[in-house]
Amino acid sequence: MIWDRAEGYVIDIEVDASHIDELGHANNAVYVTWLESCAWRHSQSLGLGLADYRRLDRAMAVLRHEIDYLAAAYEGDRLQLATWIVDSDQRLKMKRNFQLVRPADGATLLRAQTTFVCIQLSSGKPKRMPSEFVEGYGKALVQPYPLEL
Repeated sequence: MIWDRAEGYVIDIEVDASHIDELGHANNAVYVTWLESCAWRHSQSLGLGLADYRRLDRAMAVLRHEIDYLAAAYEGDRLQLATWIVDSDQRLKMKRNFQLVRPADGATLLRAQTTFVCIQLSSGKPKRMPSEFVEGYGKALVQPYPLEL
């Protein structure tokens, strides 16, 4: 498997009939749900689940999705979706990259980046990340690639 980066958090996806639209391939809106599922499962693996969000009165909410749909997925395809935390200001914002691959032919179907902002659950307003977020998400932050000269 050729991933854009090493050490990603990877989930397996099987495309079923409910994912398929009138054009015969996985609907683009379904890909967004896969991104959300992958990000959420990664957060849980880092020890930041829903109970922690509620206890801390904080959450990482989507501010922006940037998605490049590169190839279609079809019913029966078995896919792998990886995510990496690529940036965090350790105050309000964090960015994740994603890559969706079909292992059967090695095709990358999607690349995406999601920007998250920390919010206070009780108000819905931006609020500084608690130390648990800085530490939990920080341990998964990948180092940037060095600049090529």
